[in-house]
Amino acid sequence: VQLVESGGGSVQTGGSLRLSCAASGRSFSASAMGWFRQAPGKEREFVATIDWSGGRTDYADSVKGRFIISRDNAKNMVYLQMKSLKPEDSADYYCTLGSTPRAVRFGNVDKWGQGTQVTVSS
Repeated sequence: VQLVESGGGSVQTGGSLRLSCAASGRSFSASAMGWFRQAPGKEREFVATIDWSGGRTDYADSVKGRFIISRDNAKNMVYLQMKSLKPEDSADYYCTLGSTPRAVRFGNVDKWGQGTQVTVSS
């Protein structure tokens, strides 16, 4: 499986962005997917995860109510809709794939994308 993120960019505080992750490979529809982020000088941190069906999601407390993860198994895509962005959301965002949402949340994943940069200015 290969994962390719897109949709990053620069926005002002309070703005919105939608990140996309295109997955190749037959295991996508059976896998949990997730997003992590890493700011300069900080460790990579969990953002959101979604199960194979899209029926179960989980979020980091810092993004609950502002970010929504979704997926389209017919298109092999996973998305992260981000709104009410804050400067502290600035980071490289990575798409990832794992066996379950719990596995993804704790970083037990099978693949990482190359990342897409999000910059939120005040």
